Amino acid sequence: MTVADPTAGIFEPEVETRDPTEQRGIDEALFRKQIAYLFDNSDFYRDKLSNAGFRDADAIGGLDNLADLPFTTKDELRQSQAEHAPLGAHCAAPLDQVARIYSTSGTSGVPMYIPLTQADLACWIRTSQRTYTAAGIRPHHRVLTTYNSGPFVAGAVGESLQALGVNLIPVGTGNTDRLITALDRFHPNAMPGTPSFLTYIAETARARSIDPAACGLETLVCGGEPGASEPAVRQQLETAFGAKVHEVMGIGDISISIWGEGPEQAGMHFCAQDFVHVELIDPDTGDVLPLEDGASGELVYTHLQHQAAPLLRFRSRDHVVVQAGPVASGRTGVRVRCIGRTDDMLIVRGVNLFPSAIREVVSTLAPAVGGMISVRPTQAGVKQEPPLPLAVELAEGATPDPALATAIEAALRERLIFTAKVEFVAPGSLARSEYKSRLVDYSGADDS
Repeated sequence: MTVADPTAGIFEPEVETRDPTEQRGIDEALFRKQIAYLFDNSDFYRDKLSNAGFRDADAIGGLDNLADLPFTTKDELRQSQAEHAPLGAHCAAPLDQVARIYSTSGTSGVPMYIPLTQADLACWIRTSQRTYTAAGIRPHHRVLTTYNSGPFVAGAVGESLQALGVNLIPVGTGNTDRLITALDRFHPNAMPGTPSFLTYIAETARARSIDPAACGLETLVCGGEPGASEPAVRQQLETAFGAKVHEVMGIGDISISIWGEGPEQAGMHFCAQDFVHVELIDPDTGDVLPLEDGASGELVYTHLQHQAAPLLRFRSRDHVVVQAGPVASGRTGVRVRCIGRTDDMLIVRGVNLFPSAIREVVSTLAPAVGGMISVRPTQAGVKQEPPLPLAVELAEGATPDPALATAIEAALRERLIFTAKVEFVAPGSLARSEYKSRLVDYSGADDS
């Protein structure tokens, strides 16, 4: 591996600026090897592919036939681990070769376990170094981390940054006061975190009479949830901290950081070349869509040289809009903006709604509103009847003006084509999170 001086702005120029046709050829060779590895080492995929009519790796062929292969879903992986403890039938490496085991939060059930060999971990770190370099972090920077070391995959962020050569200031979640003290004392150049938590840090710092914009930050690296690409959210964060916002995005089952937004702030570049192949599909039909400018759909990932638990056509449930065309940095990876998760989506009278899109529209009414919202469905499930109840947090000093509520409802009706019923709540009254904020609250929904 030839790594250029990251101060030049691209971690691996020969990879990140590679011609897409050349990359396709590299992916093709790696894909064929990965498929052979799955047939040899994964009981899960050997059975799954055989049941789909593919007797061996040769029967599958190359990437041109990828769309003929079945998807892999999170529910399948949960079932695999439930029936074949400890790591599931999709684990393709002996346990004594596994170097790391992360887990998910288990908010939707039993936690999922994600094994990595040492080689897998090295691939994760390299892709992360590409994304964090794209996002503006450099080896000489002081970086204040808001992620804990475990058990979640975000814990590998610290290792990725350390490998990049930064001066790491690890604090993590659980003690916001300590984090704000470090921010004020050390004046770091960069700070990664979720948009929700970074907003909370700014609010809490100001409550302690500390101006976050005076703490020297140059770069906020936002990941873990959609939101940082929303113009109002981005402006709010950049104003609060006096720093540029750059997004990164990954998914624990595949890699912690796959996409990274460059200096152009024009979408996140795909940065996992040689390790992951990406597709875009229609989430309703499963049909493959072209990765072209303006296309919208769900991201699907296939590992290309993974050992512990390689995944084939894994449905991410991340819904994105594609951005294409040349950029000043010279990176050639396709760019995306994440607009929400398909499994967080609500349907109101046939209209698909992402909670993050609702927040984006509401935030355009700032400074009268604070930017925090809570969608409160009246019935369980995805389908809802209008009007959809919506709690909107007021800005400090603002009053619950009926005309403002009408303006928000009109903006939502015009932009998102659904009817909402706005209720204002006091500043700071909606729950803040040190990681991902929940924008939908089903606690008052009718389960009948």
